[in-house]
Amino acid sequence: MHRYVRLMSVGEFERGILYLGNFSLRQQPQTVDQSQIGHVLHLICIAGQPKDAVGYNQQVRRKQQGKRMEEIRDTVILGSGCAGLTAAIYSARANLKPLVLEGHEPGGQLSITTMVENFPGWPDGIQGPELIENMKKQAARFGAEFKMSHLVSVDLATHPFQLKTSHGEIRTRTLIIASGASARWLGLPSEQALIGHGVSSCATCDGFFFNGHDIAVVGGGDTAMEESLFLTRFATKVYLLHRRESFRASKVMLERVIAHPKIEILTNTVVDEVLGVEEKSVSGLHVRNVKTQEKSVLPVTGFFLGIGHEPNAKMFNGQLDLDPEGYIITKDNVHTRVPGVFACGDVQDRRYRQAVTAAGTGCMAALEAEKYLEEHGR
Repeated sequence: MHRYVRLMSVGEFERGILYLGNFSLRQQPQTVDQSQIGHVLHLICIAGQPKDAVGYNQQVRRKQQGKRMEEIRDTVILGSGCAGLTAAIYSARANLKPLVLEGHEPGGQLSITTMVENFPGWPDGIQGPELIENMKKQAARFGAEFKMSHLVSVDLATHPFQLKTSHGEIRTRTLIIASGASARWLGLPSEQALIGHGVSSCATCDGFFFNGHDIAVVGGGDTAMEESLFLTRFATKVYLLHRRESFRASKVMLERVIAHPKIEILTNTVVDEVLGVEEKSVSGLHVRNVKTQEKSVLPVTGFFLGIGHEPNAKMFNGQLDLDPEGYIITKDNVHTRVPGVFACGDVQDRRYRQAVTAAGTGCMAALEAEKYLEEHGR
């Protein structure tokens, strides 16, 4: 007697393609379209002779991987700071199922900020990392997907846009660039160890915490001038340190600094070390005159970097319009020259660079991406 044994896949039961004839003895099974088989562990035995299940499963897996590679996202967001996470919240609530690539600095500059007291809704302030984590949870709640990956290259000349990341290739109908701008640091180990503990790159963010203190600012451009003038609202004294005798700052800004009674300018001066690492609080600076090589200790409790920011937009050079300092040029708030590509936050904002303004432009970018998709038949 010939026996026929057939193990059915879950997919066959679900699709209603189970035939009673398949269980009868001496009867050949009816052919089933393999495209209807959904279970990767499906196994067929005919007259006791199994097909190559391993080879078949590999074929199914290849097809499924191919489908995943062909998946086209509605929107991909580059960056996970305030701008990127706000864009993620809005686009996720619009059912765009955004993919957020967290980048090489997850959380952006707020992730290295301690107390944030100027973000609306937190009367007692909130720690920067906690604010970022709350926003991330909020976006995930509505369906945003996060991936620890960074952009390697991008092709904006084709549509859908093609992104090559550190974890593979992605295609997307819209792209929201929220990759931010990284503060320029001196690169001293002691400086890095005290970021958020007396060392800061944002006077507007952290100046309030130094009320009644002596503080120092390093830099020679308009950024350093603006930081120094702003900090005079709180500090007892502000030392402006610059490694050269001449300044890159505009004449009007330099004149304001020179005329201010609270500011003392130290030229030809560099910082060799920030003191207070063991105490986790800035207690002074080891400074050196580059002409005389004379060394001394500057007794300050706050140290601000005013040497500018580096927008994280180099990968878009030649594909988007960038200004001389590398910031993405936008029109109508968040639109770039490429339809379907939007930029928000510090990567396009060289003026304000605040968490709340970044969040605002992140909202704009998400709304514009949603509108773009609607207009193009999503």
